[in-house]
Amino acid sequence: MPETGPGPGHEARSPSMEIVARLVGFGHALRDEGLPVGSDDVVMFCSGVAELTPSDLTDIYWSGRATLVHRREHLPVFDEVFRRYFIGLPAPRSPESEPHEPVTPRLSGTLNVPDSEPGTHAGDDRPMVLGLQASGVEIQRDKRFAECTPDELAMLRRIMTRIGLEPPRRRTRRRKPDPSGSRLDIRRMAREAMRISHTAPDLRHLSRSLKPRPLVLICDVSGSMADYSRNLLQFAYSMRRAARKVEVFCFGTRLTRITPTLDRRSPDDALKLAAGRVLDWDGGTQIGKSLDTFVHKWGRKGLSRGATVVICSDGLDRGDPAVLADAMERLSRLCHRIIWMNPLVGDDIDVPPSTLAMLVASPFIDTLESGHDLASLESFAKKLPHLG
Repeated sequence: MPETGPGPGHEARSPSMEIVARLVGFGHALRDEGLPVGSDDVVMFCSGVAELTPSDLTDIYWSGRATLVHRREHLPVFDEVFRRYFIGLPAPRSPESEPHEPVTPRLSGTLNVPDSEPGTHAGDDRPMVLGLQASGVEIQRDKRFAECTPDELAMLRRIMTRIGLEPPRRRTRRRKPDPSGSRLDIRRMAREAMRISHTAPDLRHLSRSLKPRPLVLICDVSGSMADYSRNLLQFAYSMRRAARKVEVFCFGTRLTRITPTLDRRSPDDALKLAAGRVLDWDGGTQIGKSLDTFVHKWGRKGLSRGATVVICSDGLDRGDPAVLADAMERLSRLCHRIIWMNPLVGDDIDVPPSTLAMLVASPFIDTLESGHDLASLESFAKKLPHLG
């Protein structure tokens, strides 16, 4: 009698394959609940469990939590699916807990914001889902950052990421064809005359080509600038993303270069890294000493040569005015233009603040701008290409 056994396609799976299939099924269960779990996450999850004890639910739980959960608000969904999938028990719920809404991968954040027209949705306190539905809030672009609530500041920073930024440009020695140029392209006209010979060539014109001018932002992060420093750094992050020839520095009592930390896709991650590198955040202010450090360590090496330097500070300095005057005088000779952005100026730019540091620095300032609200930053972004 011939031996009987499993036919083709019915091979018995080994215990390791059963475990892998079980873990992959858990990833599919999380994905069905709306969690953004990718194939790479599942592979990393299986690799982590293989290094531990696959029969221990504690090891499986912490491996999954470390590899499959990317946001803190996803933890309740993960715990509920884990209990249901591996233990067969529903997640415990308190009587006052609200039903959980599934999380979708397209969510970019939630923010509790009241409607701009009260009374249209009375009693509806559900969070507004950014990116999936429009906000009913009227953005006050002329409201000072110091007067905004944390939720309003978070929304304003999201708007800053969408501001169209263009660095200042300078004319180079190279010329390019331009019908409205002021100089005749004699060489091109001569070549056309030699080629066609029987007719006169058309007039060809040239103009100077434009090249992005280097931009240096020096931001004050001392205690007096606490209401404005993060928003100005958000603006600096957007400028860094728009152009590569942008250098960003922070100073309180010392100068710190944070340009490498801003090369991150997430602005929150970039600002967290920048805050970790700056040791004197929310401390004292030494404007003259910090600018003198920039001139000696960076400016003389060519970083400020032909650059537009933007200093973001309120001018409340505790340093020596003579040091500030000397640093500003040297910086003005190295760079192309100095722009001072002072949040205390407000809407009346023609009346600069009467602080000692501003009085000392004013002879070397080419342009005075404000940065106290979103409208002033948008206006500065429109004027920046022409200021350089």
